Amino acid sequence: MYKKVSSELNFVPREKEVLAFWKEHQIFQKSVALRRGRDAYTFFDGPPTANGKPHIGHVLTRSIKDIIPRYKTMKGYDVLRKAGWDTHGLPVEIEVEKQLGLDGKEQIEAYGIEPFIKECKKSVWKYKTEWEEMSDRVGFWADMEDPYITYEDNYIESIWWALKTIHDKGLLYKGHKIVPYCPRCGTALSSHEVAQGYKDVKETSVIAKFFVKGDPSKAFLAWTTTPWTLPSNVALCVNAKESYATVKKGANTFILAEALVKQVLGEDAEIVSTCKGQELVGMEYEPLFTLPVNFGNKKGYRIVADDYVSLEDGTGIVHIAPAFGEDDSRVGKKWELPFVQLVNASGHMTGGTPWDGLFVKEADKPILNALKESGKLFAALPFEHSYPFCWRCDTPLIYYARESWFIKMTAVKEKLIAFNRSVNWIPETIKEGRMGNFLENVIDWSVSRERYWGTPLPVWMCECGHVHVVGSRAELLELGDEVPADIELHKPYIDEITFPCPKCGKPMKREPVVIDCWFDSGAMPFAQWHYPFEHKEEFERRYPAQFISEAIDQTRGWFYSLLAISTCLFDEAAFQNCIVMGHVQDMEGRKMSKHLHNVVDPWTVLNAQGADAVRWYFYTGSMPWLPSRFSAESVSEAQRKFIGTFWNTYAFYVLYAEIDKFDPTQYSLKDCALSEMDRWVLSRLNTLVKTVDGYMDKLKITEAGRALQAFSEELSNWYVRRCRDRYWGSEMTEDKKAAYMTLYTALHTLTLLTAPFLPFMTEEIYQNIVRSVDASAPESVHFCDYPAADEAYIDTQLEADMARVLDIVTLGRAARCDGAVKTRQPLALMYIQGEPLSERYVAIVTEELNVKKAEFLADASGFLSYVVKPQLKTLGPRYGKILPKINAYLAQPGIGNAVVRAHSSGKDYETELEGTLVVLSPEDVLVSTGKTDGFVAATDNETIVVLDTKLTLELIDEGFVRELISKVQTMRKEAGFEVSDHIALSYDGSPKIEEIFSRFGSDILAETLGDRLEKGAKGYTKDWDVNKEPVTLGVERL
Repeated sequence: MYKKVSSELNFVPREKEVLAFWKEHQIFQKSVALRRGRDAYTFFDGPPTANGKPHIGHVLTRSIKDIIPRYKTMKGYDVLRKAGWDTHGLPVEIEVEKQLGLDGKEQIEAYGIEPFIKECKKSVWKYKTEWEEMSDRVGFWADMEDPYITYEDNYIESIWWALKTIHDKGLLYKGHKIVPYCPRCGTALSSHEVAQGYKDVKETSVIAKFFVKGDPSKAFLAWTTTPWTLPSNVALCVNAKESYATVKKGANTFILAEALVKQVLGEDAEIVSTCKGQELVGMEYEPLFTLPVNFGNKKGYRIVADDYVSLEDGTGIVHIAPAFGEDDSRVGKKWELPFVQLVNASGHMTGGTPWDGLFVKEADKPILNALKESGKLFAALPFEHSYPFCWRCDTPLIYYARESWFIKMTAVKEKLIAFNRSVNWIPETIKEGRMGNFLENVIDWSVSRERYWGTPLPVWMCECGHVHVVGSRAELLELGDEVPADIELHKPYIDEITFPCPKCGKPMKREPVVIDCWFDSGAMPFAQWHYPFEHKEEFERRYPAQFISEAIDQTRGWFYSLLAISTCLFDEAAFQNCIVMGHVQDMEGRKMSKHLHNVVDPWTVLNAQGADAVRWYFYTGSMPWLPSRFSAESVSEAQRKFIGTFWNTYAFYVLYAEIDKFDPTQYSLKDCALSEMDRWVLSRLNTLVKTVDGYMDKLKITEAGRALQAFSEELSNWYVRRCRDRYWGSEMTEDKKAAYMTLYTALHTLTLLTAPFLPFMTEEIYQNIVRSVDASAPESVHFCDYPAADEAYIDTQLEADMARVLDIVTLGRAARCDGAVKTRQPLALMYIQGEPLSERYVAIVTEELNVKKAEFLADASGFLSYVVKPQLKTLGPRYGKILPKINAYLAQPGIGNAVVRAHSSGKDYETELEGTLVVLSPEDVLVSTGKTDGFVAATDNETIVVLDTKLTLELIDEGFVRELISKVQTMRKEAGFEVSDHIALSYDGSPKIEEIFSRFGSDILAETLGDRLEKGAKGYTKDWDVNKEPVTLGVERL
């Protein structure tokens, strides 16, 4: 009837069986078909790059992305789960360069653009199998047979439509700006790409002497953090409103901001005169180096002014190189300064400098040496700062004057901010924090890339200045001559197409650039449908998404590109809810990296503990947005706490249901004579359904998981343990029916509730306890509706009463533990502070705690002895030398209780030690409970439970009996006996043991299904120490 359930927690083979079942019966495909046409719920899958291996962090992202669509499917929604692949961009090009032994754009072009592109197309699928196998093994359900692929022509055509639409709105333009630039990749980066690559680096900043023209006795002091830009210097900038000083320092005279004189020159510097920055404007200085630069008809090497110059650091005078900084460029245009760019596109010095050929960062040191030799170096200052590196090739970026195509995000800034605020960000702090701050300072999106493998920018230009943006393949075929109908929309094929300019008749040529691959990924909401050319109705039904999720680094990556594109095209946010995940770290809180040798291969965990265990760890270990300190041990602990407990409860049910051939389809829960424990657990179950459903509806995954775990603990260690004997009788009594139906209902409902979290284990449980007895039940647990609470079963008072019972029992167990009193040793009396419980609950408490009698007191604090120790963090700084005296004082008898009494009444505790008044607040002390002779106590500050630990001979003997019964039950399991097997019990032991068996042998037999008791251990035997008395026990199956 039921498949036998092993108690081993080896879930990997079971999960593989479930995977095989899903594939054989096409369970995912059927689950989608089952809800097709219902209300839509849309999940957008941020596309991974298949030319990199999946790591343990991707198991987290797959787990979070999977659970909500599973839940919403069970809630009856038609959930879109379309997988996708991000296939364009620098990461692919860099990988191919390595494969081909190429280095840089010149070598790529020498190799040939067409063969290079073909290699890129092959490379993107390098780890496709690994990604699919990992996703499959984790239980990530998505349509991978028909994914969207960003390099496909239909996808590109949709992007062309988007760019044409953006251009038609006046938001796409070409500009010559200072852009973040990777000299190794030879292309600009967008601001959100730059945000992903910052590193803390140690470098040398420079204060240089710029000697006043015509007066070599004076020098302006100007500060820079980029010495390599100094050869391209054309001006110095001051703040017109600030005060500047001419200062005598030894034999030298310097000019700098008055407020920074002491900081830069020291206390002995003598201020000769002061003036406003405006008065310095127009003064000229000698260049630092003699270089072959041509200023044309523009004037350089002069003082200019701008408000951006601050006095927070440096000298209050900034060196200006308009080719290498946004502010520099702006100031250069404002003051009509010369433009000097002594760095080429590969990031090397050029133009006739002594350092030509050196990479800019390598030129810093020789430039410093040249300044030192010429007497123009005032100071070289080591400093540490955060510097941007290329997020793909790890090269230091430079800010470089470059012609690029931009999307005018500044024009839609207010909409961006408003749409961002419409999103339910989880955590909420992202909204005004990481994302909000980024949007407040948004700049235009540098969308073009001077590379090869990407979506070609669909812009054709004529030398007369006319611009045409192509928005579709059909438009291209119409405009161009003899354009193949099946032309691939990539370089170099698309570059060959020209068409006549409608203004002047000359040929229009395509701008030879591709676009930022983040535009590709941000376009997936519509491009995956080939919108607007196809699937218009489907797109509109599925837009915007109700749910997306990625790691926190995507805040300024995919999340931003989605929001930016949707704002420009559709005037709304592309998604409504977003869970932002923290990164997976190692167990010491360090970032995982190859050089630290702490990278976790996901397969090591998936093949050891299984997918459900890893999923559960990520769901419940911490909130999703917090960094996760990952270790296999943590996964095992999470597995033990919930999965193991749930599994053992299921195994218990199957064990006894199989013995009794119990079929839940033959009974009705409503017709059962439910006990109080039944009614309590059913009330808790239905409250749980409301709680978990409410949490999941709000995407509160961790809270929902922890609620499930708490209930499973109560079901196993409270309900089942207290009701175990109800399943033992041979007859199917009314009470037994009620017990079975209650446990079946709880397990069935818990299985459905947990299915989105643990898809494998819940499938196995469902198939064994539901489908085995009901062939008409849905084929899979994942076809079922998510449970709805039955209010008729909810009894809040019963739950509150039982919660108090559980609290008292928990405190009683803690008191036993503190007092080293064994659980099986009966005690005569206990005291409980608070309102009395009804007799039926008192009976539960005394039985659970193995106590004969319970009394309720209005105040049980007299039984408590408090131990108070000083909190060093707070008291150390205040009392220093007398801290040992305070410690000794608090250790005196009765002082701890006095301190706690004072704090309980809302007052500080005061005393005087060595003439010093010592005032102790609750934050100044560490409090624990001590022992009072003959009693042990525990408290949670609201309830106090006290156990009388004095033992009589009768109590000691009863303790022996319970210990012996426990040992026999353990040996039954070890010997492999079935729960229904009767046994013969035999023993050898001390005189005390013989006395116990002679007086209580029949009681021991009755509790262990024993039919015969003999002296002389035989059969399966084992030596024990029972309360320091040696005994050998033997058991035999009859």
